[in-house]
Amino acid sequence: MDDVDRRLLNLMQGSFPLQPRPYAAVASEALISEDEVLLRVRHLLDERIIRQVTPIYDTRALGYGSMLVAAKVDPEHPWRAAKIINSHPGVSHNYLRNHEFNMWFTLAVEGDSKLGLQGTLDLMQELTGATSIRQLPTLKLFKIRMELEMDGDTKSLSTEGEAQKPVDLEGVAYDELDKDIIRATQGDLPVVPEPYADAAANLGMTVDALLEHMEGMKERGILRRVAAILYHRRAGFSANGMGVWKVPDEKIAEFGPRMASFRGISHCYERPTYEDWPYSVFTMAHGRSKEECDAILDAIAGEFDISERATLYSSTEFKKIRLLYFTDDFKDWESEHGA
Repeated sequence: MDDVDRRLLNLMQGSFPLQPRPYAAVASEALISEDEVLLRVRHLLDERIIRQVTPIYDTRALGYGSMLVAAKVDPEHPWRAAKIINSHPGVSHNYLRNHEFNMWFTLAVEGDSKLGLQGTLDLMQELTGATSIRQLPTLKLFKIRMELEMDGDTKSLSTEGEAQKPVDLEGVAYDELDKDIIRATQGDLPVVPEPYADAAANLGMTVDALLEHMEGMKERGILRRVAAILYHRRAGFSANGMGVWKVPDEKIAEFGPRMASFRGISHCYERPTYEDWPYSVFTMAHGRSKEECDAILDAIAGEFDISERATLYSSTEFKKIRLLYFTDDFKDWESEHGA
């Protein structure tokens, strides 16, 4: 991977253009030809540095219930629990982490799910034998922006930026055309000069009409962006540390946006606490090493008077996918499990 590849990764993680020939627009920014961009992106996909180029739709905006879940599963045989949990189509991420709560996964269910989140988790706990499960839904979203800075050094990643307002988590109205467009465009975009053309043809629309509608979906909060998603470790970011913080309730609104603004932080949330889990603010740090993640989180600690914190590192990635919306998979899973 050379400097041009890194420049492409920086450009394509941020926002892949909603234009008929988006790779030409990327080429103009990268100061190379469209053909070279296509060749390099295909190579980065083949080398498993880019995981996929895809639209990123907002789960909550589409009315799906979702949350982060922490579970205590058999530490000697975590794969047994992971296999059961991963079978659910709404589990997009699942990691083994260095804590008594050792399995961490995200779960989404459809708005009309028969089981709902609680019923699904009750069933998962029964099937996996998990001794404890903690529901950690997002109470306030301060940041969600997975962009690895390919050229940033430890000092820049540990720098505080401008604090942003918390993100609205409300569902929004959508119609059948929105659903059809999501079904047609979700998943991997083809690496061709006009990657939206096939979806438009399948929908019976012009490419311009499709892109105009997708821009509207972006304005309404249904579509977050189109972007390249990377394999972190293959891209050089071998460590991710989930920094969790016991922030006093009266300080969360002040500290959360500032903690989120650090450049090495990709996600920042307020989540509920429990007697055995006192941490209310979560910050996800990505670095080229554990030491770099520690430096990012130590820089945050240096700015705030928070005495209780912890860092949970992932040792195994059991699952990482983008959810596919408005499919039969969710209902099929519930039917297979007696719902």
